[in-house]
Formats: sequence, C-alpha cells, structure tokens
Amino acid sequence: MPVTNKSTQAIKNATPLATGAIDAIALLKADHEKVKDMFERFEGLSDRAVASKKKLVREICLELTKHAEAEEEIFYSAVRKAVGDEDMVDEATVEHACAKDLIAQLLAMEPGDDLYDAKVKVLSEQIEHHVEEEEKEMFPKAKKSGLDMIELGQAIQARKEEIGLPLLN
Repeated sequence: MPVTNKSTQAIKNATPLATGAIDAIALLKADHEKVKDMFERFEGLSDRAVASKKKLVREICLELTKHAEAEEEIFYSAVRKAVGDEDMVDEATVEHACAKDLIAQLLAMEPGDDLYDAKVKVLSEQIEHHVEEEEKEMFPKAKKSGLDMIELGQAIQARKEEIGLPLLN
C-alpha cells in the first residue's frame, strides 16, 4: 500500500500526542489524504484486477462513510454553532449526501458492471472538490472560531471507531 509523503505527514500530524490528544483538523486532513491515495491506487489498477478493485472500493467506501458520519455529527454540528455560516455547513452536508448515494450504488455493484469505474471516478472528483472547499474555507473558519480542536478530534476519532465496527461485518 504505497503512501505519499504528504499522506505520511498528514497521518503524523493526526497521531495522538503523549496526552492522547488528537487535533480535529489534522485528523480530518489525514482522512482526506488517505482516501485520495486510495483513489489514486484505484486509477492504477487494470480492468482485469477485479478482486483488487472490489476490495479497494469497499475500503474507500468504509473510510468515506466513517469520515462523513463523524464529521457531520460532531465537526459540522460544532462549526454550525461556533461559526454561524449555515450555507457553508449546509453545502458540505449536501455534498456528503451525494457521496453517500454513490457509495450505496458502488457497494451494490461489481467491478465488471456498467458504469462501475465511472462512478468511482465521479465519487473521486466529488470528494476532491469537497475536500478543497473544506480545507480552504471551513477549516480556517473553524480554527478562528475558538473551538476546542483537541476535544473535537477525540470525539471524532471515537465516533469513527464506533461506525467502523458494524460496517466490517
């Protein structure tokens, strides 16, 4: 599983400190990098790598689901209250809903099905757009708002772990 230098740095930044503290924005950015790397790996797979494609898409869907649910429930909720930019949070929530729809479609498909690769590509592009807006607009506003990023990071990490358990079955 190749990991880029940028991804490695994002993961290091999201690693718990000695006190067990995790910064929410560093954690979310590490998730973004991890999924970006996974999409890039998918692009490199041949059409004949059916089993690898299916496994990787399931991993992408799991990571995106855990991330989106925890982010909506914890981070977006806090940002909505602290920043007060309803439109920004609403748009991000709608983007998550679109991604969840594609995730559901992909999980019901097989790599050889019509539009499978196209749906993975569209999901990748939607996530890329969403990440860019979050990192350039929402995250800076959240930092300036005075939110406790350590407390949020711990809550997000705990929620992601809860979400991951039933999806692995």
